[in-house]
Amino acid sequence: MSFDSNDYLARHFHASGLELASRIDGLVALMVPESSENLPLYREMLLTVVRLAQADRSRWDAKILLQTMREMEQAFRVLDQFRRRRKVTVFGSARTPREHPLYQLARELGATLARYDLMVITGAGGGIMTAAHEGAGPDNSLGLNITLPFEQHPNTIVGGTDHLLSFHFFFTRKLFFVKEADALVLCPGGFGTLDETLEVLTLVQTGKSPLVPIILLDQPGGTYWEEALAFARKQLTDNGYILPGDTQLVRLVHSAEEAVREIEHFYRNFHSSRWLQDSFVIRMNHLLSQVAMKQLDSQFSTLCQSGHFEQQPVCEQELDEPELQQLPRLSFVFNGRNYGHLRELIDFINDPDNWQTAPDQQ
Repeated sequence: MSFDSNDYLARHFHASGLELASRIDGLVALMVPESSENLPLYREMLLTVVRLAQADRSRWDAKILLQTMREMEQAFRVLDQFRRRRKVTVFGSARTPREHPLYQLARELGATLARYDLMVITGAGGGIMTAAHEGAGPDNSLGLNITLPFEQHPNTIVGGTDHLLSFHFFFTRKLFFVKEADALVLCPGGFGTLDETLEVLTLVQTGKSPLVPIILLDQPGGTYWEEALAFARKQLTDNGYILPGDTQLVRLVHSAEEAVREIEHFYRNFHSSRWLQDSFVIRMNHLLSQVAMKQLDSQFSTLCQSGHFEQQPVCEQELDEPELQQLPRLSFVFNGRNYGHLRELIDFINDPDNWQTAPDQQ
């Protein structure tokens, strides 16, 4: 049997690939300033779409990607105007009636959050979502609606405003519930609320989402979250399915004021965090004292994969966030595992007794 070389086909594919890459480079150069750090990212996005088009396997695959990209681009664009404001995502049942004590509690929560200049994000539906938006008012409310054939319609607070986003896919909607949240307040609800609760805890527990206050809010005397926590301790912790410290990721409260105090306390000294290669960096509003630094090394050493805790100014890798350059940093090689214990560390650095009070303390 004769052998026919595929070199011609290979050369044709290679040549067409080079030409395509060149055209994509030209297209990106027309749209994005050469100095933009995002230029290579946009190039990869376009190449990803081109690869899908070359394969041309399934119309359903193409429709999923198109809808996802459209929803995310719209959300990025709309939410950009609120990027300087801290936001709190509130979850709870769409079926909670107006006369229920939890409805009134959610309304008080929205009003209290707005009083502290915190925006309220909900799923834009009824029940707890409407109550939180009523309390916060339209200027302090954001709604992330899901399009369903029944039950879920935007409430009148955010409906018809530029404070409302509608999503076809639950997964894109969930992304923005967490991405935009500086804190999360979880009220009693059904399968949807429990799904959101467990997803939030999983994302934080695995380090896929930044550590933020996660607050379980119930009415005085209510047992919804108490029984859920009892189940977690008995079935999850005692059986080794989660670490003992993982339950520290949540705080149970029974009033709107308690919920907001928890959020306020979380950001008393802690500002934000990020990974820089192997180092985990916590940005703070106040330096810690030498005594506190020694306590960190003794009480929280298990968080360090190697080395110890260090305070340092901004480094060159963080110059992409100029508005945060003045903040001191606490840096360590985090093991990336025990986020419940990391939550306890944040409580430690938020205690004013551990802050530096004079320049000569360092």
